[in-house]
Amino acid sequence: MTAESKRASFFERLRRATAADADEPEEEAGPTAPAPKKPHHKDEPNPKHPESTPPAPPPDAPEPNKKHERESDKQPEEEAGPMSPAPDKAKGRRAGGWFAQLKSGLSRTSNALTENLAGVLTKRKLDAETLDELEEALIRADLGVAMAERIRSAIAGGRYETGLTEDDVRAVLAEEVARVLTPVAEPFALDENAKPHVILVVGVNGTGKTTTIGKLGHQFARDGKTVMLAAADTFRAAAIDQLKVWGARVGAAVVAKDVGADPAGVAYEAFERAKAEGADVLLIDTAGRLQNKGDLMAELAKIVRVLKKLDANAPHSVMLVLDATTGQNAISQVQTFLEIAGVTNLVVTKLDGTARGGILVAIAERFGLPINAIGVGEGIEDFEPFDAHDFARAIAGTGRANDVAA
Repeated sequence: MTAESKRASFFERLRRATAADADEPEEEAGPTAPAPKKPHHKDEPNPKHPESTPPAPPPDAPEPNKKHERESDKQPEEEAGPMSPAPDKAKGRRAGGWFAQLKSGLSRTSNALTENLAGVLTKRKLDAETLDELEEALIRADLGVAMAERIRSAIAGGRYETGLTEDDVRAVLAEEVARVLTPVAEPFALDENAKPHVILVVGVNGTGKTTTIGKLGHQFARDGKTVMLAAADTFRAAAIDQLKVWGARVGAAVVAKDVGADPAGVAYEAFERAKAEGADVLLIDTAGRLQNKGDLMAELAKIVRVLKKLDANAPHSVMLVLDATTGQNAISQVQTFLEIAGVTNLVVTKLDGTARGGILVAIAERFGLPINAIGVGEGIEDFEPFDAHDFARAIAGTGRANDVAA
């Protein structure tokens, strides 16, 4: 078999594998490695915290709709509750620095990549067959076809007279990943001309939207901003209670209504109240919804339309929270939410519980959306602006010079 036919065969296998992965239903998506031993914290509702009393909705505000069964009713979000990290954990994080925690969190991804490369790098000769196998191993790590081809080309153009080693591949991997991620690594910035700056937080079930809202609210409040939260996930009592707990923790007012209320109506009322009270930021929680559920996605589009009645530029940011454990299915999530809600920002969670962290690279290469933060822990402080070079070194399993304590 010629080198060209071998490469054609490889890409045919790749197309079949990619097609099979894309056809998986979202409910079945999950990590290829065993689930992390550490369970998520349970919701901790606070019945003593009073519910906000929002103003009456305008005449054209949407009415409650309970006619169809909600996906959220069938599959509650498995989000970590708003719990502080244990004192010893917090101390260890600061002593080792953020990079040390990031590298530890991405160890499963890095180890999985090492296992994929181990069988390839037994050969001393860097020929076309070795390069094909190397490329396939990188794709299995969810780095994406484009990134795998980029690394293959970089290695093929290098000089490895004594043979290709694992360290050689890791060095090239770190360099190329950083090259792709650097343009999209952007800390979240509020628009000072928008008062309030409305952030609509979206995503499928169980990605950690409510927890992400709590962590963002904590950061804004720490920076002296007035924060308001809106519980537009009205299909789960636990979601409303959880957001109230976060509101109490970060000192933010929470606009909430009874279970079953219209989500778009809650969003509208929260926006009116935030404007009236001069809040700097309004964070709107939404129900988890699968990207292939048309009725639920239409409901999300309705929230966007209602917000625009008060401000044509609202929501000012649409933040999609992605669960890294879903692997390639995250691609279709970004595509659909981009079309329906106009996603402007990304947050990637649960990188410490998956061997599929390479999907973040594939998403960055394909969509070029700003990645504001990543989650590698459940504590309120385990949330840092995304750093492309740190991530690249951590996923490649290489060290970082000048790794100082945070």
